[in-house]
Amino acid sequence: MQRNDGSAGFFNRSWAQFRAGFGKPTGNYWLGNELLSQLTATTGRYKLRVDLQQRSTGAWYSAEYRTFRVAPDADDYALRVAGLAAGNASDALGRHDGVAFSTFDRDNDLWRSGNCAARQRAGFWWDDCGACSLNGARGPATAHFWWSSPPGHLQATRVWLHCRRI
Repeated sequence: MQRNDGSAGFFNRSWAQFRAGFGKPTGNYWLGNELLSQLTATTGRYKLRVDLQQRSTGAWYSAEYRTFRVAPDADDYALRVAGLAAGNASDALGRHDGVAFSTFDRDNDLWRSGNCAARQRAGFWWDDCGACSLNGARGPATAHFWWSSPPGHLQATRVWLHCRRI
C-alpha cells in the first residue's frame, strides 16, 4: 500500500476492487487483498513496516511489526498483526489485530452504530473507526487520514512487506 498524498476518495472502493488491487505502484496504490492473503498464507514468513509522514511537519515515522498475515476471502481478509519491534511511531495498527476488512459495500467492522468504511470513505481493517486510518479521506474540513500520536495527522504513507529470514 502506498499513499503519496492525502487526496480524498481514492481509497473509497468496493470489496471487489480491494480484493483485486488498484492504482499504480508509483502513486496511490493497493496491492490487493487476495494477493496479500496468498503472499502471507505461511504464518511467520513476512513482517510489516509502515512509514508515515506527518502532515504538519513533514517528518517521517515508522512502525515495524514482527507478524503480518491477511486471512483468505472466506474469513473476510481478517488482519493478523502483532509484535511492534521497531520504529518511532506508536502501536496504532496492533489494535486492529483479528479485525476483518470492511468496505462501504461490505461492513465487517466492530462499530455497532454504523459502517466505518462508509463513514471514513475508505476500506480498511476497521475496529470501531479506531486508532489509525491509512486509507481515510482527507479534505479541508476532515482529518480521517491519521495514526494515533505520534505522528497524528498524515501527509503520506508507505506499507511494506519484508521477508523474514527463516
